[in-house]
Amino acid sequence: MQDQIGSTGYGDWRLVSASDAVSLGYGFPYPSSLPSDDLVTVTEAVLADEGEHVLQYGGGSYTEQLTDFLVERAQSSDIDCDPSNILLTNGGTRAIDVVCRAFLEPSDSLIVEGPTFMGAISVFRNHGVEIDSFDVDTDGLDVDAVAEELRTREREGREIPKLLYTIPNFQNPTGVTLSLDRRNRLLELADEYDFVLIEDDAYGDLRYTEHELPTLKALDDTGRVVRIGTFSKTIAPGVRTGWIIANNEIVEALRKLNAGGTNTFTRSLVAHYCTTGKLDEHIEELRDVYEERRDRILHALETHMPPAAEWTEPEGGFFVWVTLPIHIDTEEMLHDAAENGVTYLPGSMFFPTDEGSNSLRLSFSYVPLDELERGIAALGRTVRERL
Repeated sequence: MQDQIGSTGYGDWRLVSASDAVSLGYGFPYPSSLPSDDLVTVTEAVLADEGEHVLQYGGGSYTEQLTDFLVERAQSSDIDCDPSNILLTNGGTRAIDVVCRAFLEPSDSLIVEGPTFMGAISVFRNHGVEIDSFDVDTDGLDVDAVAEELRTREREGREIPKLLYTIPNFQNPTGVTLSLDRRNRLLELADEYDFVLIEDDAYGDLRYTEHELPTLKALDDTGRVVRIGTFSKTIAPGVRTGWIIANNEIVEALRKLNAGGTNTFTRSLVAHYCTTGKLDEHIEELRDVYEERRDRILHALETHMPPAAEWTEPEGGFFVWVTLPIHIDTEEMLHDAAENGVTYLPGSMFFPTDEGSNSLRLSFSYVPLDELERGIAALGRTVRERL
């Protein structure tokens, strides 16, 4: 097994691999979910309709249709939005980076959930800022702890963070969802202490229940929320197409920093795919399939894990977060787990500081269904050996 995982970069997780082991570390869509045939069809249609125009600088008419589609989608979620509020980017992580370049300078500070998306941590570190993390529980970010920290900083005359980054729906890596009360309280704090909220909703469409909470942007009446979305989880990671929704002034500032724009050809294909209804049909299928996978991994955890282990029960997305007794180091345990037949991502990879050593992230999105049971059985054996 390649076991030099560390916590120094976004790509470190790719080193966590072992032959013949069930790889529960990959937060990828499952391979057969990728709509290859539909993408071939839309590619042929776009080339037939627009020929040389779609392949030239600037693209053809389909290029602009994607913005219109995103506006309609935002409005259907009660977000006040028009084309001037949309900025397309080359993926969600690129969107995070553009927002950071607009708002942050070295030595500034920002707040994140602990744990949080390791790709975002890498981006924030690249900007040389101080990263303060706050605990996550079954209702999401501990907003009361954030409020207490902000009060302390104000009382002591210390700098207030410029940004707060949150994944409110089916969070990566824990799978938990930020409650409505905490969403409202977070918006109150942003207004009171004058900071901007980055709402990363990469998994929001992949919910398994009918109950849908309003987005932070839909609740935002002061323009403090910058909302980020991506097609990586609902179409394919390879299309590298994301977007930002924010007020006009912020979008204009971001547009100047988004050098290179987006791939107009890919943008045209995605637009045709979305506007012909294929995306909505595909999302419904994905919800059913991922719900089945979620149910399978939760049942396997209940069957094979010792009573000392705890885990989240997500209502959407790709991930389950497992917490083990404090004396178990999941980074050290990974080698034994791989020998037993499973790999995962250690929890320490999802914190900006030295935390999470007794936790781990499992992804149920990628491996075949029949391997989920085998992988969790191997994990259970490994944990019992450690206990």
